[in-house]
Amino acid sequence: MFNGSVTSDTDYSSSKGLDKDIKPVIPCDDLLVGIDEVQKSLNRSRASVYRYTNTDPRNLNPPFNPRKLNPEYRSDQKDQLLFHPNEVARFAKDILRIKEVTVEVLNSPSSATQQVLASILEELRLIRSHLEDNKVKIDEIKAHRNREDRSAA
Repeated sequence: MFNGSVTSDTDYSSSKGLDKDIKPVIPCDDLLVGIDEVQKSLNRSRASVYRYTNTDPRNLNPPFNPRKLNPEYRSDQKDQLLFHPNEVARFAKDILRIKEVTVEVLNSPSSATQQVLASILEELRLIRSHLEDNKVKIDEIKAHRNREDRSAA
């Protein structure tokens, strides 16, 4: 995976002090890669990737270490280690001394679970719009009753 130059819509490299050889390939900063993708990208064994990673059994989120591969913030020790592609590229260039770096993040194909979750989300949106419509109608009825009560008094 590290075999060419990287292009991007955003210029992340200038803000982080990286050379022009490394730029993020992803347009969205929300996409993270797991340990398997890092292993394939760096062409290293799983054990060596874990050895490179900035982790500490006593500290869930240790401070940034420029000599290590720093994972993203985790809320639980059992959470999977996830890495930002720019961090993987920085580590590959600065620490492993890989000259040309390409980080690719590919979307996984839609699974049955993702399809069910999308259906649930759509249903929740319909329920919310229905409830908001009913709330508007109830507010109109209350306002109309208030006007009637005032005119009767």
